[in-house]
Amino acid sequence: MARSLGIIGIGAFGEFMLKHVTPYFDVVIHDPFRDLSPLEDRYRVRAGSLEETAAQDIVVLAVPVQKLAAVVQEVAPFLRPDALLMDVCSVKVKPTAALLKYAPPGMDIVSIHPLFGPNSGAKGIHGLVVSVLNIRGRRMAEVALFLRRELGLKAVVTNPERHDREMAYVQGLTHLIGRSIVGLKLPERMRQTTPTFDHLMNMVNVIKDDSDDLFRAIEAENPFARDVKDAFLERLQAMVSSTKPED
Repeated sequence: MARSLGIIGIGAFGEFMLKHVTPYFDVVIHDPFRDLSPLEDRYRVRAGSLEETAAQDIVVLAVPVQKLAAVVQEVAPFLRPDALLMDVCSVKVKPTAALLKYAPPGMDIVSIHPLFGPNSGAKGIHGLVVSVLNIRGRRMAEVALFLRRELGLKAVVTNPERHDREMAYVQGLTHLIGRSIVGLKLPERMRQTTPTFDHLMNMVNVIKDDSDDLFRAIEAENPFARDVKDAFLERLQAMVSSTKPED
């Protein structure tokens, strides 16, 4: 793999990436919406301008999917033709179209989706799953090998449509259910719980700190999520109706 890495967008996941990639790359970071100076010493990285960060060997766009197209257009003049462009969006059909439309012609593009985050990966990421998609070029195998060999991840090769169809269930349902429970006023310090309930609350605790941008991306930007949610809600309503007490 190349030696310099630029990360544009240092939100929760962008920052989470740093401790995992800094052993392998010289990392430059950029985010116009936060002070990055505390991260420079903590992770031994360097904050740079947008132009400088986009000029590295590998450039990772760790921005909300809703902003990806605009960011690609903004960084395109600074990207090197021989560099590798990547994103970490949680949906892929729409971001892929934006990457192909606005990235410099012929530039290698590999899209990944780590199926974990700061909460679910807090105790380590070894053995966790990451989706890998070859958008353009011949460097996907190189990326997948790095993810497997160096980071210990389970790299699953897929394509944008299949990814989003599966994520409509895997993330669309879990985040919908989890966010709904977060909004409930559950009794505190319940001592009478079942293993099933405990598993449910573990799921809620994993996603409760996710950003609103991520939730909207999962539920609104996935073109297959609506059909899955409609089917789930229809089934839920049918079950609620079937369990009404008899008069």
